[in-house]
Amino acid sequence: MANSPSARKRARQAEDRRQHNASLRSMVRTSIKKVIKAIDGKDVEAAQAALTAAVPVIDRMADKGIIHKNKAARHKSRLNAQVKALATA
Repeated sequence: MANSPSARKRARQAEDRRQHNASLRSMVRTSIKKVIKAIDGKDVEAAQAALTAAVPVIDRMADKGIIHKNKAARHKSRLNAQVKALATA
């Protein structure tokens, strides 16, 4: 438990940041799930639209440090490959 006023403030700030970051992480996961759902539904146009919407969200969270840049690149690469495979199939 924080005892000094500055430590109490830092604990408060850390909790606020944790909640904010959790909501941003959730936003990334939701955008990825939308692409996957469109791919599973075999809807090429919806999948491409969802990917177009998801890529900037993923990039923004990687820039902010919410997710690692390599994880962002991995998600983008895999989703893009799946959408391309769906379009050619």
